[in-house]
Amino acid sequence: MAELLERVVTHGSIRAAAASMNMSYRKAWLLIHEMQETFNGAIVTSAIGGADGGGTELTELGSSLLKIFRRVENRAARAVEAELETLSGMVRASAKPRRSGRRKPVPKPP
Repeated sequence: MAELLERVVTHGSIRAAAASMNMSYRKAWLLIHEMQETFNGAIVTSAIGGADGGGTELTELGSSLLKIFRRVENRAARAVEAELETLSGMVRASAKPRRSGRRKPVPKPP
């Protein structure tokens, strides 16, 4: 959700932000609507067409939420940095990289 808000700032519209994330406009709109319900206020404001072509911007609440979330994220990363370095040092030099992606579903017994 934070990335979606950042891309709304960058692209100036929900549609362009969603497209840049390979997300449907509807899904992006629903996520923003959900945030607005959760925080009981407008997260974005939109202007329709006109000479300037319209667009979407974050409201003061939206900007504040994004800044607070990124601060929390940065503090959490700093808090675990030493432990992650310790774990990294414990990895065998010959270890294969972990595959990314989803695991295959385990078949249900008959």
